[in-house]
Amino acid sequence: MKDTVIIEEKETSKIEIVIGWLVNMVVYAIILIVISLIFPKTVYIDRSMFGLWAIVSAVLISILNQTIKPLIVWFTMPITGLTLGLFYPFINLIILKLVSIITLGHFEIHGIFFAVLVSLIISGLNIFIDKSLRKLIGKER
Repeated sequence: MKDTVIIEEKETSKIEIVIGWLVNMVVYAIILIVISLIFPKTVYIDRSMFGLWAIVSAVLISILNQTIKPLIVWFTMPITGLTLGLFYPFINLIILKLVSIITLGHFEIHGIFFAVLVSLIISGLNIFIDKSLRKLIGKER
């Protein structure tokens, strides 16, 4: 007779998913505000309305990362391959520039090389905080 172990996987409710997404957006908005304070000549976020534009920018970045970024990655795959992946941070810069255009001056990013540095820092901080929050909550992937 074989012993079988049944592991129950807890389903994530829709409310937990929405709350997790909202927490990610608030954290991303805080990251954007901190980056705009550290690099004031490169990143500008309108601080009126108590950080609303940072949250709007975070939501737009999230939406563009889910919709347009895969297309940009696909179209720029040859140049990314030729540069051995060095072009990939410029894709993040393109997303940030699109958000700058959409928000009509409430979120602005200036320059190219410092903007690429800022996009790398934003990506790194987002990954670090996301992993830290998952570890804190106990939902490690």
